[in-house]
Amino acid sequence: MKKCTIIYNPHSGRKVKTNFLAAYVDILLEHDYDPEVIFSKYKGHIKKIVEELPECDLVISIGGDGTFNEAVTGNLRREKRLLLSHIPLGTTNDIGAMFGYGSDIIDNLKKLLNGEERNIDICTVNKKPFVYVSGFGKFMTIPFETSRISKKNLGRLAYLKDGVKEFFSTTRLHELTYRVNGEEYKGLFSFILVSNANHIAGINNFYNNVYLNDGKFEVLFCNLNRRKDVIKSLLYLATSDITKVPGFYFYKTDKLEIEFAKETDKWCIDGEELEEKNKKYTIEMIKEFKILLPKKNLDNLFVEGKGKKEKEKKNNIVNKVKSIIKK
Repeated sequence: MKKCTIIYNPHSGRKVKTNFLAAYVDILLEHDYDPEVIFSKYKGHIKKIVEELPECDLVISIGGDGTFNEAVTGNLRREKRLLLSHIPLGTTNDIGAMFGYGSDIIDNLKKLLNGEERNIDICTVNKKPFVYVSGFGKFMTIPFETSRISKKNLGRLAYLKDGVKEFFSTTRLHELTYRVNGEEYKGLFSFILVSNANHIAGINNFYNNVYLNDGKFEVLFCNLNRRKDVIKSLLYLATSDITKVPGFYFYKTDKLEIEFAKETDKWCIDGEELEEKNKKYTIEMIKEFKILLPKKNLDNLFVEGKGKKEKEKKNNIVNKVKSIIKK
C-alpha cells in the first residue's frame, strides 16, 4: 500500500467536528493508501512535522491558507521533497477556492484523490515562501490581527468587520523605492500586494490570465490614501480591470526588490505575519514545486490550459459562423 500522512490543524478558522477524519481514513484505505493522522499543536509545528517526516507517497494538510504555507515551508527544507496537497478548512480559504474545492469536506478528499500532479511556482519574500499572496500596508494586517475567536464565531464576517474599521482609520503612506523588470521607481504608497493567485480576499478572478506555472507573479502598488479616492477606485473596479484603476500600478515579473526609507513591520504572508522587520525585501520564485490538485480548475490555472481554451474559443467562433451560413 501507498503511504499517506494527514496533518490536521485543529486551530483553523472553521468550526468542525473531527469525526470527518475517520471518514478520511476509510476513503484513503479504499484508494490503497495506508493513512496516518497527525494533529499540529502550535504555530510553526507543521513546518517541523513535514521537514522531519519519513518518506511517504502523499501528504495532505488540512486547515487554512497559513496551514498550507507551513507545509510548503517544511517541504522546501527537505533534501528530497514530498508530494503535497491541501484541503481547506480555514476562514476564507482562498487557496482552496482557487484549487477548485467546494464546501463539502468529504467530497473534497474524493476530488483530490481523483486529481492530477502538477508543478507550481512558489514565491518567496526574503527567502520565506508564500503560496498565493503577500503584502504590506493598508488592509494587509487584517488576516492575522483579526482574533481567532472572531474567526471561529463569525467566519468571513470577522474580516469584514475589521475591514470596515480599517477603512475609516488613518491611511499611512510609506516612502519606498522599488525595482521591477529592469526599472526603478520611487514614491509614497499605502499598500503593496504581491500574489501568484487568481482568487484573493474572497474575490474570484482578481486578475485576468493568472497561471501558477508561467514563471511570473503579479504585483500591485497603490498610492491612494484619501477615503474618497478609495471609494472612487472601488466604484471603478465594479466596471473595469483592477490593473487599470487610477492610483494602482500593476506589474508581472519574476523578481521584485523593495527598499523602504524606514524599517517596516507587519508584512503579511499567506494570511500570517512575517516574523521579520527589515528595510529591504526581495520577492523571487522557486519553480517546479509538485502538488496534487483536483481536476476542476486545472485548465484555468496552468499555461497548458491556455492553448486549450483559445482553441475552444476559436472552434466556437467557427461553429457560430457555420451555423449563420447554413441559415
